[in-house]
Amino acid sequence: MSLESLIEATLAGLGYELVDMSMSVKSGQLRVFIDKPEGITLDDCTLVSNHLSNWLVVENIAYERLEVSSPGMDRPLKKLADYQRFMGEKAQVKLRVALAGQRRFIGTIHGATETQIELDVDGQLIKLDIANIDTARLVPSL
Repeated sequence: MSLESLIEATLAGLGYELVDMSMSVKSGQLRVFIDKPEGITLDDCTLVSNHLSNWLVVENIAYERLEVSSPGMDRPLKKLADYQRFMGEKAQVKLRVALAGQRRFIGTIHGATETQIELDVDGQLIKLDIANIDTARLVPSL
């Protein structure tokens, strides 16, 4: 199993969702972004940080520094479940390969299947292949 899969399973046991993670080989910094339906508090980050610190030692996984935080208001969308959960919310999507000469789209998530998401961009429904999505994030409504 990959480190990401192991951390995801560990967090699920605590009632948290792994939104994203990164490990810097150069600095040894492990960044973990967590969420739960009620949102994340500082206490949640502390609890998960303490748990993961102990877990990483037991599993003999080398790291220098651990950072645990919420995904923020501009939360990344990575999995099909993310698009389905945030249906009706505004998202910014950047494609790997341009569609009709355009790589960046901002619109409301209208639908999501295993292979495509559908965005309402200014009243026009646009289908984007999930395999072609480079990055996708929620657009905070302030």
